[in-house]
Amino acid sequence: MNLGTATLLLGGAIGLALALFGVVVLVTGRAPASTVRNFPTVPAAALYHLLFGLALLLLVAGQALFAGPARTATSVAAIALVGVALVRYRPRRRKPVDGGR
Repeated sequence: MNLGTATLLLGGAIGLALALFGVVVLVTGRAPASTVRNFPTVPAAALYHLLFGLALLLLVAGQALFAGPARTATSVAAIALVGVALVRYRPRRRKPVDGGR
């Protein structure tokens, strides 16, 4: 196995893990505290991870399976998913609660 193939496999595994994490959080409505702390809502956290995972899977699949215009189209679709994730569901630090002072 060469380095390119290993990189694609690793990228696909990370994409799959992110997408599965997003689906689990979306279905259960629960997320780890470290994740919830950085997002305005739990569904936003779930969709952010889901879109990034799907984008990575799409990018890896496009590179491994297609050539020419199909490869370019899958790359553009993956970038569009990342754009939606970053614009619509990006992590935001909440302002700390003052404690009534």
